[in-house]
Amino acid sequence: MTDLPKLVATSVVRGSEKGQSHGGVYVVDFNAQVVEQKIDWNTTDIDFTGRGWDRGLRGIEFTEDAIWIAASDELFCYAPDFSLVGSYRNPYLRHCHEICRKDHLLFLTSTGFDSVLAFDLNSMTFPWGLYLSKNGTHWTGQPFDPMSGGGPTFTNSYHLNMVAVNEDGIYFSGLNTEALLALSADLTVTEFCSLPRGCHNAQPFKDGVVFNDTGSDVVRFVSRKNGDVVIPVPKFNNSDLQYLGVDDSRIARQGFGRGMCAVNEQLIAAGSSPSTISLIDVYKGERLAAVNLTMDIRNAIHGLEVWPAHWDMK
Repeated sequence: MTDLPKLVATSVVRGSEKGQSHGGVYVVDFNAQVVEQKIDWNTTDIDFTGRGWDRGLRGIEFTEDAIWIAASDELFCYAPDFSLVGSYRNPYLRHCHEICRKDHLLFLTSTGFDSVLAFDLNSMTFPWGLYLSKNGTHWTGQPFDPMSGGGPTFTNSYHLNMVAVNEDGIYFSGLNTEALLALSADLTVTEFCSLPRGCHNAQPFKDGVVFNDTGSDVVRFVSRKNGDVVIPVPKFNNSDLQYLGVDDSRIARQGFGRGMCAVNEQLIAAGSSPSTISLIDVYKGERLAAVNLTMDIRNAIHGLEVWPAHWDMK
């Protein structure tokens, strides 16, 4: 098999203690069959008040000469060699999950504030935020200025965990939205499609939508042409798992699907726990390849993106 991708992946570790690793950043070359850990996230200023909340690094994006990676409440900028260039905070960035770039703007999910924030890559500021709420069956997006202090209170009602941006607009979803939501130019929020409760990484893909149906331990591609394509998340023998049963909340469990990116017109990469990355042909409904980074049940993939090919040519 040729022309498989090189990916960047982040992981988080559930239930780890101070002084232990809370995840890391990996470069995974499926063609060369090589995995390199570039960052070991073992910072000592992590909030330990809740399982998983602040552990590890999250969403990933790229600009021409930088890698942008989100932690819970901080946005980090790295050079292509993974040396730290800078970091940026905002009071309304809390429990961030995924990020997505469109031109000079990075969009970030602020899960704790039921909001999406924009980060301007030119001014290195957070000039815009959108607070999501629902009145009956009607969704509302209320814009606010994250720099002024006049934003929403901490709520986390919908657990926003995904934002995707394309030529048609901004899309976002969460564990409790039960829909992939679309934001129009006039800031109207509408339901693009319904989703199962508890899913991750929902995003438009070709003529449909693809997502981690986390509660069902599958990846789903639902399209007008192909219908409902279901690909099971990889599972392992319990005897091979490490730290099994360490977390009685069932947050740390195998088969927990999270992390996804499009590789090309029909291939996606999807993450799961213990930290495993699968390459999936969504039209054939087949897992073409997979790599397991660790058998530690607490360690789960979070962010996935395709490594910029032109960086390897410099």
